[in-house]
Amino acid sequence: MYLGLDLGTSGIKAMLVDDEFNMVAVAHAPLSVSRPHSGWSEQDPDDWIAATEAVLGKLRNDHPGALAKLQGIGLSGHMHGATLLDASDKVLRPCILWNDGRSGAQCETLTERADFHGIAGNLVMAGFTAPKLLWVAENEPEIFAQTAKVLLPKDYLRLWLTGEYMSEMSDAAGTLWLDVAARDWSDELLAATGLERSQMPGLVEGSDVSGHLRPELAEAWGVGQVPVAGGAGDNAATACGMGVMEPGTGFLSLGTSGVLFAATDRYQPNTGDAVHTFCHAIPDTWHQMGVFLSATDSLTWLSEITGTPVPELASLVPEKVEAPARVTFLPYLSGERTPLNDPSASGAFLGLRRDVDRAEMVQAVMEGVAMAFADCVRVLGKAGTGLEAAYAVGGGARSRAWLELMASITGLRLLLPRDGDYGAAFGAAKLAAAAALGRHDATVFGPPEVGEEVLPDARLTEAYAKKYEIYRAAYPALKALNV
Repeated sequence: MYLGLDLGTSGIKAMLVDDEFNMVAVAHAPLSVSRPHSGWSEQDPDDWIAATEAVLGKLRNDHPGALAKLQGIGLSGHMHGATLLDASDKVLRPCILWNDGRSGAQCETLTERADFHGIAGNLVMAGFTAPKLLWVAENEPEIFAQTAKVLLPKDYLRLWLTGEYMSEMSDAAGTLWLDVAARDWSDELLAATGLERSQMPGLVEGSDVSGHLRPELAEAWGVGQVPVAGGAGDNAATACGMGVMEPGTGFLSLGTSGVLFAATDRYQPNTGDAVHTFCHAIPDTWHQMGVFLSATDSLTWLSEITGTPVPELASLVPEKVEAPARVTFLPYLSGERTPLNDPSASGAFLGLRRDVDRAEMVQAVMEGVAMAFADCVRVLGKAGTGLEAAYAVGGGARSRAWLELMASITGLRLLLPRDGDYGAAFGAAKLAAAAALGRHDATVFGPPEVGEEVLPDARLTEAYAKKYEIYRAAYPALKALNV
């Protein structure tokens, strides 16, 4: 048995799988996000521990026999979060999350101080960890002065599980302190942020052992002192679950945020279009991502302001759309990453008229999210990473209408895995197996069986090509008006 723990923004998920990677049990516990000021997004790390105790308690209660056969644990989690600890491991302030936009000014400062683009392989964006620490240094100097260790969210969980200060390459690459080509911390980039290597955790590959479960936790859960794998950031973990490990393979994640992920066999950044270039979770492998911040969250926002549940809104759009909506939606509700790199970007509806109803607005939201994915396809192609097909995962992939729109707007052939949950928790469980077994080949990271393909509709693709040009022109026009 192998356990995958995925620390998500809205909750933690524990998945127990057997030696053949069949799912045995799943447990969930919710988490909340605090937004004390506009553009801020924080969580209390103590809540992560409580949620982990809750899901493990449920597994112990419901599946004690299966859990007792546990051979390894893998970790996944939302990336870029800044968890600051003092010398006694006390949390100094709430964790600043991936979708926090407060550090825009600090991004400019860091870009001028060091070669983040060349060494870290990415633009300095407010979502990443480094500018968050500079913001703390400038705005909460007493906190910064006490900071002995900076840990990513899942690595704080690891500290609690194992007592070890460790991270792994895929998540560490999202801090902007990693030399992504060399797969090691960069003293130059740390110094630019006022930090030292001693304040960073150790590094392992995601498929390697990072420590072992503490005896008191092993006893409480009825398991052995099993190895804990390095694990992966949430997107790399999802790739591990999908078997997206070699060049030419990719996945499209339609979750809270939108991600187009492609595996590569070399370090090849494209900072000009805000493409993310990170290490993968296994040795000698990298990946590129186009990332935007409000995918299904755009529909959640519409649900909140209309007072209509998301499933009800989604059902208003027919499975087979006949024509583009008259309304154009920009999904920049929390600023934007790929390809804009603008934390101040704002969303918009364009073309609203008195006779536009909820159904057309929902369709416009789905189209706007699909066009954000089309942006990602375009800029990954410019970086030399072309994709013709991608696995479709995430909560939004349950909407057939959205998938049909997505295929026609992006031009991608979408592959739907046959039954099963192939998300980050599953990938974390596979990394647990890789660490416990000492191998990271196709016997562990094989792809899922494809149950169905969603193909672009040539007629709609042509119609949406015109609307995509309007979509691309809208952001610079609104930005010029300071909207």
